[in-house]
Amino acid sequence: MRVLISSIAAHGHTYPLLPFAIAARAAGHEVSYATAPSFHPLVERLGFRPVAAGGEIREAFGQVWAQSGKDPSARFTTPPDEVMAMAGRVFGEVLPRRTAADLAPVLAELRPDVVVHEAGDLGAGLAAKVAGVRGLCHGFGRVAGGKLLARAGDHVGGLAAELGLDPAAVAGPGLGDPFLDICPGSLQDPDFLAAFTPDRAPRVPLRPVPFAEPAPLPDWVGEPGPPLVYLTLGTAFAEGSVLRTAIRALGRLPARVLVAAGPMIDAALVDDLPATVRVEQWVPQADLLPYAALVVHHGGSGTTLGALANGVPQLVLPQGADQFDNAGAVVSVGAGRRLLPGEATTEAVAETASSLLTDPEPRAVAAAVAREIAAMPSPAEVVAALLI
Repeated sequence: MRVLISSIAAHGHTYPLLPFAIAARAAGHEVSYATAPSFHPLVERLGFRPVAAGGEIREAFGQVWAQSGKDPSARFTTPPDEVMAMAGRVFGEVLPRRTAADLAPVLAELRPDVVVHEAGDLGAGLAAKVAGVRGLCHGFGRVAGGKLLARAGDHVGGLAAELGLDPAAVAGPGLGDPFLDICPGSLQDPDFLAAFTPDRAPRVPLRPVPFAEPAPLPDWVGEPGPPLVYLTLGTAFAEGSVLRTAIRALGRLPARVLVAAGPMIDAALVDDLPATVRVEQWVPQADLLPYAALVVHHGGSGTTLGALANGVPQLVLPQGADQFDNAGAVVSVGAGRRLLPGEATTEAVAETASSLLTDPEPRAVAAAVAREIAAMPSPAEVVAALLI
């Protein structure tokens, strides 16, 4: 079977789909991968045929931000509802318009049997429908209380009409296609779960499998010693002052601290470190998480689910997009705590992190969610059931 998988060119949107892509290839299917060129080196290293489609997410946000008339330096202090409204335009209008146009000739040439489109990549799903190709929607995490998809849906209907589609037929999560949901039911939004009535395409549980490109961990990670705390603010919303505050706070703890600065912050600029703290530009997170006693992070879907899959409690410092919703979900199930912007002082981060290292209840809850995740169908099982 010819399979085209498509995602937005961002780690949080691409990494969750790669285990499914790898499983599809292992099952003997011919797999191509559509995304913007910045992620083609990764696609090629994994042995997939890259297809150029869509724009860069940061450029799309920059375009919408500029049109809003706001000062770019205010992006970390803008109320979450305003950020979500702008994200709705990015995911429901700017990116899907580009992707749908790019994929139209590709689908005519490749003639895939199925298009697996990531939940944020609505343009690929629309292009598949225009071409009459079967579609599957692959989630990238919790469905943000439905807020992001709902905001995107406010815009995507107009684009669907332009493409000759019935806007009502593509309303709701997944554009009406079966939804491969990598979020365990205990953490998923109840309204989203309730939307899957018998008259619509099903929700298909799919175990979230953390993905990391092969890379060595620092030698000391696996050595005996104080508990390991992993700190990351992700690849999209990382902000230097927040990272430095967290480093100062975690450096007070009787713990070893490994920091992933990510692409948004130059690791060389994070200086004057406490003796217990080490900073790397990039860390193979999926390989690191089994060693962590606590994860302090931004609330990205991949890190949230990855920590839960390993039974690790979390302290979430949300900065934007769906991070606030993910943080709320972690708190609501009891697997960790959060500090909102304005609350995340050095003292508060140190105190909360120290409590999470010693309180057995969040760890027990995280372990229970890990067992729930382990019981979900694997990518290989879902590939065998759906790619027929």
